[in-house]
Amino acid sequence: MATQPTPKSRAKPAAKPASKAAQTKSTAKEPQQRNAPKDIWMAGLGAMAQAQAVAQEKLHEATAHFNQLAHGLSAGIHTGMVQPAGVKVDRLEHLFEDRVARALKSLGLPTAQEVAALQARVSALEAALKSHAVKPAPRKRASVKTSKASR
Repeated sequence: MATQPTPKSRAKPAAKPASKAAQTKSTAKEPQQRNAPKDIWMAGLGAMAQAQAVAQEKLHEATAHFNQLAHGLSAGIHTGMVQPAGVKVDRLEHLFEDRVARALKSLGLPTAQEVAALQARVSALEAALKSHAVKPAPRKRASVKTSKASR
């Protein structure tokens, strides 16, 4: 049977329990304060691990998507659906040459074909000149006659 406490045991000084309560509160806060940086650190590590897992998953998805595109592109090139890159470069080069030629023509500069035609014409004229050229006769020296009498 449980005995009831005597009035003597009930009457404890009021100051002592208050000081013990204060001691227990201060000791209870100290471990929490000591664990706070550790808890923050662990939460950060957990968040970082979770972010890495998500990033790894996204990387795998992107890799799979890239492989599908590359496979589709290579299949398209082989079947002729997609033009090879060389054809596109040739078109771009042709467009560039046409625009440069128009700009030079608007400035009044001759085209490459006109320059080639002029060079051929000049070389033909030089050849004709060489074949018809007559060698000039050598000059005769004027004789200097000095008479002793004129001295």
